[in-house]
Amino acid sequence: MREIAIVAFHQSDCISHAGAANEVELIMPQLQAVYEQVGIKNAQDVDFVCSGSCDYLQGAAFAFVSGVDALGAVPPIKESHVEMDAAWALYEAMLKIRMGHADSALIYGFGKSSPGELPIVLSQQLDPYYLAPQWVDTISLAAMQARIMLESGVISERDMAEVVSRSRRNARDNPHAQLSGELSADDVLAEETYVSPLRKADICPVSDGASAMIICTPDKARAWGVPYALITGIDHRIETHNLGMRDLTDSVSTRLAAQGAGVNEGQVDVAELYAPFSHQEIILTRALGLDAGTPVNPSGGVLAGNLMMASGLCRIGEVFNRIIAGEAQRGVAHATSGPCLQHNLVTVLERA
Repeated sequence: MREIAIVAFHQSDCISHAGAANEVELIMPQLQAVYEQVGIKNAQDVDFVCSGSCDYLQGAAFAFVSGVDALGAVPPIKESHVEMDAAWALYEAMLKIRMGHADSALIYGFGKSSPGELPIVLSQQLDPYYLAPQWVDTISLAAMQARIMLESGVISERDMAEVVSRSRRNARDNPHAQLSGELSADDVLAEETYVSPLRKADICPVSDGASAMIICTPDKARAWGVPYALITGIDHRIETHNLGMRDLTDSVSTRLAAQGAGVNEGQVDVAELYAPFSHQEIILTRALGLDAGTPVNPSGGVLAGNLMMASGLCRIGEVFNRIIAGEAQRGVAHATSGPCLQHNLVTVLERA
């Protein structure tokens, strides 16, 4: 099986409102940044392009097509799209390379969430017959999940507050973070609940922005003369959309994806987890079997800034950056989609 290397990654700042900037204007700086990292001019210099976004954020069918304008109209390219986080666009691009149909690929994800009500928009991911018609928002569902965990004694509110405190503290070193600074667990617990038992600090902020990545074969990476990290494992699993048929205190799909990706086959030096709510980071850490000493979300994670449809790719990019910088030999990145951690993708990266 052909090896896959990551050679470039860049993301925008996580901002609460992008103002008049449209999706193309959010995407283009990220594309230019990854082109420069490998020394190419445009999307025509790679063999395949795949993007991840959500039409519901813009409220129009096939709205993702407008994002393609960032690539240039001519000459034509081989392009695809997933109505998912761009981490799944990466998965599709990897398959394209492994099947021998490409040697390199550009992946990007984008979302402008601020114009709408994101928690309500995401209710369209729910079961279309019983739950979606009720317009149950994602925060209420996560609050229910957290309440089950608290009542069963799996976690405490202080455990959740500690996650928030660490996220804000870690995010001080992340120039792209939307929320950062000193916030103690006691400070978090002193806040009023927003949707009980969640406080606003327990919830990832709404952010606008985009991210981009270039992957290729190791031979192509060497031809470009750039440093790279290898993707040595990747897997994704999904659970039922019927929330009453799942144990919401656990993430079976994450555990299975971790086994498929080979997380436990070596030491994990860093982990970046897509946990939109504080209690979900605890669920994911346990499902992945991470040691207590493993640095989790040193970037601050999505509690510090959530680029909807791009944050999953950002988790992979964050691990890539730390490996290239010599801060880690092997790392794990996680992406999620759907209510209460329904669909999960796990990626293992290693130094070449």
